[in-house]
Amino acid sequence: MGHLGIGKEEVFKALARRLDKNPVGAPMNETLMQILYRMYEEKEARIASQFPQGFTTADKLSLLTGFSEEDIVIQLNHMADKGLVIDIPRKGRTLYSLTPLVIGFFEYTFMRVTDKLPMKDLAELFEKYHHEKGVSEEFFGADTKMFQTWTYESLMPEEVETEVLDYEKASAMIRDAGGGSLTMCYCRHQALHRGTVCDAPIHDVCMSLGNASEWLVRRGFARPASVDEMLRVLEQTEALGLVHLADNVQKNPAYLCHCCGCCCGVLRSINEHDVFSVHRSNFIPEIALERCNGCGACVKRCHIHAIKVAECDVNGKKAIIDTSRCIGCGACVKGCNKRAIRLVRRDQIYIPPKDKREQMTRIAREKGKL
Repeated sequence: MGHLGIGKEEVFKALARRLDKNPVGAPMNETLMQILYRMYEEKEARIASQFPQGFTTADKLSLLTGFSEEDIVIQLNHMADKGLVIDIPRKGRTLYSLTPLVIGFFEYTFMRVTDKLPMKDLAELFEKYHHEKGVSEEFFGADTKMFQTWTYESLMPEEVETEVLDYEKASAMIRDAGGGSLTMCYCRHQALHRGTVCDAPIHDVCMSLGNASEWLVRRGFARPASVDEMLRVLEQTEALGLVHLADNVQKNPAYLCHCCGCCCGVLRSINEHDVFSVHRSNFIPEIALERCNGCGACVKRCHIHAIKVAECDVNGKKAIIDTSRCIGCGACVKGCNKRAIRLVRRDQIYIPPKDKREQMTRIAREKGKL
């Protein structure tokens, strides 16, 4: 009970071990420890290290830590303000869950501008951590991924329109949720602090839905947004050629991001570590060679370098798609002025986990954490 007698270093190591027990863990190394020292106060780390899996209550944490329930509630509220804990009111009481590193307090840290944390310092440390040995594999290496690609709906072939399910369409998910919230692109915000950001939008671009949206708004990480506003953002980001990445679930996705290969941690894992970090959409581009003039516009639009231009027998230079790498986002199709590319259904259709619980259970099982 409590472990109040152990020293600060051991407290933070216990916290790191607890975070690594999540389905998507956090390999312990010196960079992670530096992140935790900046994110958590020592008392917060003591409490966090004792969190059980899933949701719990303040009175149970009081028993586990030795702190009074009143003190626990004060600390948890402060932690929730930093995105370290998720607090959900339910039937007259509050349930608490420890936020994982991803999807978790990395994203929450850079969802807003704040002077309460050393943002530039954390941006550099998170960048370093993502490149540490084994980290990308821990985040994205399971067979079941955290994210799936949602292709551009305007490009879906008409002949399969009746076959397309709601979980393949961003607009259907937004409408079903009745709106949600918009926040900063945390990846580009992190890149901004590092001086490496591209010209894609940062503000009011990443979407949250359902319970996740309610919590983000309540804690000041996001602002409410209507269905119409979110659909406009969807159109705008497609026009910019960004990639739609969403929770890898059929029901009640929490997040929908509009990503670039230069800033997005998920797509960069493909580009920089060759760790395939997302499930592909159920569509893939097909090139009409007789129309393609080898201009390379599609190459520039591809965020994961799945297209190249090469000599094609006697027909000159043509675009060639690496179908084993392509995630089927549709960005290349949108940028082809010759209309030489179209989307077609993949032969093998991917069906995501039913919901978040099933997704995390699958990941934990695949990693031997169950």
